[in-house]
Amino acid sequence: MQTTPSGVVLGIDVGTTGTRAIVVDPRGRILGGATAEYPLHTPRPLWAEQDPADWWRATIEAVHGALSAAGLRGDVVQGIGLSGQMHGTVFLDAQHAVIRPAILWCDQRTQRECDWITERVGAARLIELTCNPALTGFSAPKIVWLRDHEPGAYVRVRKVLLPKDYIRFLLTGEFATEVSDASGTLLLDVARRAWSAEMLERLAIDPAWLPEVYESPVVSGRVTPKAAEATGLAPGTPVVGGGGDQAAGGIGNGIVRPGVISSTIGTSGVVFAFAERPNRDRLGRVHTFCHAVPGRWHVMGVTQGAGLSLRWLRDNFGAPEQTVGRWIGHDPYELLTAEATPVEPGSEGLIFLPYLMGERTPHLDANARGVLFGLTARHDRRHVIRAVLEGVAFSLRDSLEILHEMGIAVEQVRFSGGGARSRLWRQIQADVFGRSGVTLTATEGPAFGAALLAAVGTGVFTSVETACDATLQIASEIRPVPSAQAAYAQLYPIYRDLYPALKPQFDRLTAAMG
Repeated sequence: MQTTPSGVVLGIDVGTTGTRAIVVDPRGRILGGATAEYPLHTPRPLWAEQDPADWWRATIEAVHGALSAAGLRGDVVQGIGLSGQMHGTVFLDAQHAVIRPAILWCDQRTQRECDWITERVGAARLIELTCNPALTGFSAPKIVWLRDHEPGAYVRVRKVLLPKDYIRFLLTGEFATEVSDASGTLLLDVARRAWSAEMLERLAIDPAWLPEVYESPVVSGRVTPKAAEATGLAPGTPVVGGGGDQAAGGIGNGIVRPGVISSTIGTSGVVFAFAERPNRDRLGRVHTFCHAVPGRWHVMGVTQGAGLSLRWLRDNFGAPEQTVGRWIGHDPYELLTAEATPVEPGSEGLIFLPYLMGERTPHLDANARGVLFGLTARHDRRHVIRAVLEGVAFSLRDSLEILHEMGIAVEQVRFSGGGARSRLWRQIQADVFGRSGVTLTATEGPAFGAALLAAVGTGVFTSVETACDATLQIASEIRPVPSAQAAYAQLYPIYRDLYPALKPQFDRLTAAMG
């Protein structure tokens, strides 16, 4: 007779392209998982929105799918951890109804609002208060944008929630967030791990609009009977604070001590480092946020269009790979990267700037655009594919260079995200970084980290560090190839010089396009 496992937890990650739910046991084994997708809407160039109702539908579908795949009933789940795309804003009215589509992390419409916030608060004071500059992806500029551009919607606002916290509200009826996700709103005093009264006053934002802030492993609510009926979970199941996708991914990658960093390629690309104190970059090129480890912080650099660049290539020029992939049951991304594998490192002088949605690190420029530089009649599809992979790796190296400037030790790089499934992309990163890198046996990233936080919050583990030590193991190591490392060492400075040379033209193009 099969016994019901104990200490089982559920991790839910509300991503940009879909929601992932996984069921995890105390040894870190994935008992079952499921993903439900939804669309991303771009009503204007560089805008990005989603319907929060799609997240809830996908959450219900993914939770049912994960439980079914695990062969378990919802009442065996001891706790739930939430993760999700950061910075997105969900505006609710007095009846808790969604007022308009959520504005997402990669949306670039708020540059004027960022400039206004910087002028009003002061650039140095902003970094002192929030550890970060005003960026178009952050939540506060979106609130100001709504005030300036949709006043009819703005006067109806009574609550502002982040994506995973909207799902928390529907699961538990509680308005709550946690420190790591709140760090990306530009409204949190990151050093003190609490809402900043000064920022709220300067921007004339009602504090009552914001949810209560918890540490990531702390229970923030319990599943309501209504949500239990929809999801198949048991009423009263505790839901912990969880983490923004990057902090939760940091937990899932074991980035809980100094010296170990992760390089994650999902829709965006992130270089993520642990910090024992709020280590600020005075130029604001990288983000300093609260970690999901209580009382700790993390520093991260972000490439807006990392995996998004390869997806753009697949969607617009990869019809043969998608068709063949369906016929033979292969991932079209694998077919694309297989085409690029024989191409020599450096793509015969073809360099790609992956700024398809503007850029954060190190340029903080919503006007930046994607570029293929050095194109000749010699180049074909294979070179373009490889150049995209290399350009993303160059952009991630930009973040590594800044961490070095800040004195943050890098002893080991852990590759994760969808990009880590490609051996070629892992090898390119190792060659561009000039460092060996490893992958872990756990590959679920944010959903796995959210599950570990639930395990800590419900007493399965005594600390986040203990949870990581008990469940994470190195699966493989990849070392740089000296000849490829030398080729990229020549090309990286050229890559670095392209942005400053093109920035005036990016600005002129933006102005010309209105």
